[in-house]
Amino acid sequence: MPEHRTDRAHPERGARLGRLGMPAGLLAALVVAVLAFAGVGGRYCARGDFDVIHAVLSLFFSINLLICYFEACLFLRRDYIEARTEYWREHRDETGVTPAVQFLLTKVPLAKTLSPTVWADIWATYAQFDGSYADRRTYGFNVDIANGFATPLPTLLLYAAYTFDILPALVAGVIGVMLFWQLTYMTSVYLVSFFVADRQARISRGELYIYILTMNAPWILCPLLGLYVSVRLILDGDYGVLGY
Repeated sequence: MPEHRTDRAHPERGARLGRLGMPAGLLAALVVAVLAFAGVGGRYCARGDFDVIHAVLSLFFSINLLICYFEACLFLRRDYIEARTEYWREHRDETGVTPAVQFLLTKVPLAKTLSPTVWADIWATYAQFDGSYADRRTYGFNVDIANGFATPLPTLLLYAAYTFDILPALVAGVIGVMLFWQLTYMTSVYLVSFFVADRQARISRGELYIYILTMNAPWILCPLLGLYVSVRLILDGDYGVLGY
């Protein structure tokens, strides 16, 4: 990773780790795929069936769990992210390469797969489109940290409940309403704050659509689906809305 090598004193060891690594984007996609398959495959093994709504929410839960880890890294490496934001800004000016793309293509040694310092660069590159992630005083910075520490447990509970029917439908519905409403509201306010601060004026239209709107849309659309499912769980008193 550019300007980020921690193994320079051990070139042979670094070479071995480099050969065992994979691109950051591929590694993240692989984690999401494994987590999502655990839900969809677990249901199929337990019940022998497949449900589209369950599959969509399983995928969303899997992505959210990974993002929660990244958000924990945002808190743990906040000083480092501020410094790296400036580095990536200068690197982009010099090379013309989009930092987000370069980071996703950067090989991560398997020994550093869970390194908060490695994944902190996600926020340093995203800060090229929204500078609030390099400023701990902003809403976006703090609300994502809150999400990273507050939502993993309810996410896991609902993931298990939707897959194996381990909670009463009413209980799962109540937890779902709390989680999905929080996610919908949090993301909606973030987008409003982005435009109120006129941050879209600092990036291109393509960057706005790709990195801001498209990347945040799942945290509004999927929670809205989750709210529908949660209300049905409460009103129906069973998991029929998920095909059970």
